[in-house]
Amino acid sequence: MINLNWDLIDKKHKEIMLSLSTPNLDNKERTLLQKKESQYSNLLLINKDLERLDKELLDTQTQLTTEQDQDLKSLFEEEINNIKNKINSLEQDVEDKLYPADEKDERSVFLEIRAGAGGLESALFVADLLKTYTNYALSKNWEVSLIDSNSTDIGGFKELTLFIKGKDAYKHLKFESGVHRVQRVPKTETAGRIHTSTVTVAVLPEAKDLDVQINPQDLRIDTYRAGGAGGQHVNKTESAIRITHIPTGTVVTCQDERSQTKNKERAMKMLQSRILHAEEERKALEIQVQRKQQVGTGERAEKIRTYNYPQNRISDHRTELTLKKLDIIMTGQLDEIIEPLIAWEKEERKKQNSEFSQYFI
Repeated sequence: MINLNWDLIDKKHKEIMLSLSTPNLDNKERTLLQKKESQYSNLLLINKDLERLDKELLDTQTQLTTEQDQDLKSLFEEEINNIKNKINSLEQDVEDKLYPADEKDERSVFLEIRAGAGGLESALFVADLLKTYTNYALSKNWEVSLIDSNSTDIGGFKELTLFIKGKDAYKHLKFESGVHRVQRVPKTETAGRIHTSTVTVAVLPEAKDLDVQINPQDLRIDTYRAGGAGGQHVNKTESAIRITHIPTGTVVTCQDERSQTKNKERAMKMLQSRILHAEEERKALEIQVQRKQQVGTGERAEKIRTYNYPQNRISDHRTELTLKKLDIIMTGQLDEIIEPLIAWEKEERKKQNSEFSQYFI
């Protein structure tokens, strides 16, 4: 049971409501206050329900102790169990509000995969992960688009970018950010020796216009002919887009669509997402929050996950989970890896300072 000073929470809620009535708030300030107001309001509503259920529980327990009829006693006992279950559920809701998940969890994502240590074998594993994430996304009824890619002669990719559109895509895929280490015998290896290589993955939540304001004068936009499949169209039309954000040097490209306009829109979204991610990393450093970088240098020691093909084993090094079903996981059945990570993240949130830490009794 969580003990909170509800009088102080109610007082703070009233202060937020008063601040919201200020007429000269800008959109960003108003949005932040509205989110806080909603958070406090939801907590207070849950507490009202808890107070009502506590009273019902006490009344029902009193009736049980005074009732002589055995059938009625059984009904009271059943009702007591039902009330307790409702209380437990509401207390869980309180915990979720005290340690809220990332508000970007529900967003779509840009997922970038790059070959790291290991040369051509690393590039081949990029292609394998492309299939895995595509199948996983489709199993969630999300839409998948290959935004940009740089392929190799033997079927792999030096790097690629996916746009995965769907509710809660970031909630599930953000844990893929980091270095993935693969151990297997490469197709090009004649002696049967096991090689170790790495791939880096970065998952960026799709930015919204309110998140990032970009001055058009800070952009350099170039067009070029798209590569890859597409027939004569890609050879004749400069539909691919490259956008450079001059102040930060951030460069994004998109050649997914045949329409130059659509490619430009998609590239702008990707640019906003990268700038938003960089800004959040900068703020985290400023307030000295110890946060591991999503993608390191690609060296083997920085791994978040290991894929061991000879032993059909996959190990996630954050949750210390090991499964002997690598073949199944690589078909896109990632939930058995991702669900424990969602639970792990929730526990990590509890360890961090909460807005409501001052209200604990």
